[in-house]
Amino acid sequence: MTHFNIYKNSSSVDSTAISNLFIDEYMTGANDAQLKVYLYLLRMMSAHEATSVSDIADKFNHTEKEVLRALKYWEKQGLLSLDFDVNKNLVGINIVDITARGRKPMATAIVPTLVSPTHTTPLRTVTLQQPMAEDLTGEETGEETDPYAKPTYTTAQLKSFKEQENTAQLFFIAESYLGKPLTPSEMKSILYFTDVLNFSDDLIDYLIQYCVDRGKKDFRYIEKVAVSWATAGITTPKQAQKNATKYDQNVYTIMNGLGKSGSPTTKEMEYISRWTKEYGFSTDVILEACGRTVLATDRQRFAYAEKILCNWHEQKVHHISDIEKMDDMHRQSKKPASVTPKSANQFNRFAQNTYDFTLLEEELLSN
Repeated sequence: MTHFNIYKNSSSVDSTAISNLFIDEYMTGANDAQLKVYLYLLRMMSAHEATSVSDIADKFNHTEKEVLRALKYWEKQGLLSLDFDVNKNLVGINIVDITARGRKPMATAIVPTLVSPTHTTPLRTVTLQQPMAEDLTGEETGEETDPYAKPTYTTAQLKSFKEQENTAQLFFIAESYLGKPLTPSEMKSILYFTDVLNFSDDLIDYLIQYCVDRGKKDFRYIEKVAVSWATAGITTPKQAQKNATKYDQNVYTIMNGLGKSGSPTTKEMEYISRWTKEYGFSTDVILEACGRTVLATDRQRFAYAEKILCNWHEQKVHHISDIEKMDDMHRQSKKPASVTPKSANQFNRFAQNTYDFTLLEEELLSN
């Protein structure tokens, strides 16, 4: 992408001034990427240096799309405005004097007149012809707005979103999870995730998958989960997975059942997901397998428990009572055809009715 300059009437090369108003009123609503981008813009402006979207992306290890989303976020907040050329290339960013805005976002935005590298025109206040994302109804209520309120998107706005480069792929992924075509209302929900919540495509992908895996395909539910993630500052699928795991008590119950503590690894989560979703076992059945695993081995416990549960799944086990029947059948099969007087003591009979855990472990772990 082309480089662009950042202009302001006054600046200091030796320091970067950050308004207390920004810290008090704007920092809390911004995520990590948005804060980095804005502060870096202030830094480059103070030094009278040019930069580009690709430079910012490289510096903070973000994608260019994430940087552009951050810029659009601050434009919606009224803290900067973006200048584009006739080819829709970003050529300039105009930083707004935040102290002139006061302590409440207004229904008007401060935008610049045309700027050039050799001339800077003071900023002026004009009424927006297009509604802001925070208030698409165009009504001025004078009340504090919800930063995560869902706008009432128009058909034209949805059409514009559908024409974006990655939107078709995003819709296809969502339809694959839901098992049906998206309605216009559901498409607007995905636009909301991108436009207001500033979710990346990967995070939207994980969001829909997360909800569908829990049997929730209603977009009202999905939106509530999305807002909770945005409020918690979640910006990546990894953060979302960690957040979800933290509140999934079944996961920790199973982890404890195997003598494990802390959060499960990705591989361990794959095992747990298989046991609960693919095999459809209840927690008590899984814990029974965990208990037998702990008694049998100190190593590779997830693999050991997987062998037990896989066998139970193949044997159509659904309840603890099914396991007891299998145990009885196993004990019966181990009894000798005839019992001689020499082997008829109680200790020998007890040994014949129990599992040989050493042999079982060797058999399971060798496969």
